Amino acid sequence: MARRDSEPRVLRLGLGRLAALSLPASKPEQVAALSPAEREVVRLALGGFGNGEIAELRQTSLRTVANQLASAYKKLGVSGRSELANKLAE
Repeated sequence: MARRDSEPRVLRLGLGRLAALSLPASKPEQVAALSPAEREVVRLALGGFGNGEIAELRQTSLRTVANQLASAYKKLGVSGRSELANKLAE
């Protein structure tokens, strides 16, 4: 059955992927520098979601997700996901 544009898209995820979907409360000053969209994208990235999955979940383009992550990385002074995870876990 074909999906109509009015039907919501559903991304099926394994249950294990949903465990780490919160930003650390111990870093409020760093997280506060991010826009709400950047916080959400960072939260999902830290949860193990790829850019394509994040774009699907947020119903945005892959480029938008990449730009939001790049902006968050710049604000937090990191160059990638592993540095991001380490910085917020310190």
